Amino acid sequence: MRLVVISGRSGSGKSTALHVLEDVGFTCIDNLPASLLPALVQQLDQHPQSQSFAVSIDARNTWQELQQFPTLLSQAKIPGLKCEILFLDARTSTLIQRFSETRRRHPLSDQTTDLKEAIALEHELLEPISSSADLTIDTTDLNLHQLRDLIKQRVVPDRSPGIALQFQSFGFKRGIPVDADLVFDVRCLPNPYWKPHLRGYSGRDPKVAEFLSAQEDVQQMLNDIGEYLDRWLPRFIANNRSYFTVAIGCTGGQHRSVYLCEQLFHRFRGKIGNTQVRHRELDRQTHQISAWSDTAGGVRK
Repeated sequence: MRLVVISGRSGSGKSTALHVLEDVGFTCIDNLPASLLPALVQQLDQHPQSQSFAVSIDARNTWQELQQFPTLLSQAKIPGLKCEILFLDARTSTLIQRFSETRRRHPLSDQTTDLKEAIALEHELLEPISSSADLTIDTTDLNLHQLRDLIKQRVVPDRSPGIALQFQSFGFKRGIPVDADLVFDVRCLPNPYWKPHLRGYSGRDPKVAEFLSAQEDVQQMLNDIGEYLDRWLPRFIANNRSYFTVAIGCTGGQHRSVYLCEQLFHRFRGKIGNTQVRHRELDRQTHQISAWSDTAGGVRK
């Protein structure tokens, strides 16, 4: 039996995640009081072992219940139950923009608490859940369709045992991904950006790949990262990790990090069944960010 607990700040896409799981056959419960989690699990134990459930727990709980979440989670664990915590979040400026565009009221705002203060308070209240998360997804640069696809890729596949491995490229100038488990800095490598005939391409294009594959330092970095993962990923898998994100960053997230992530994806997809690759800055360029609203039970463009 499987139970996915979904949480996160309002406007981060929790309702979308819950709807995706419902669409693929999960039995879903929205806004569950955290104190009822152990009792719910006892009820679930009477269902078929093959059934999957998802519940949403957010800041609409009392702060006392949220503070007790780690204890409640421990009480909820029973033999045969695979319980995972999925936490969604986004930058504060993005959440403010989403609420402004949808004109929805934040559930913690009132006559004395403005939107920015409510978002900050929510971050503090949900810390006991975020610190317990098995997987954190930053939705800042994801639109509705990207989030749906990412949930399906990272949470839904349960056909192959072991870990869900993701390689994610990014640019340091826009910050390190919050969901990264390992971060490799490749800004020391030769940069195709300074080659005028390569500047307009990305690390997925053959011209850039040909240039980087000819650089000895690039190939050494690729081999070193690959050998590190070959050695240590089995340890993470043995430690019951369900998700693992390897983030590789260069200055702009266009060339070197993209190339290395693509190469590592091809290297490991034959070893680990659920292996994915994502390019944060390239995705951001090709998709327009949608406005989000959890308070209305969905996401609106």
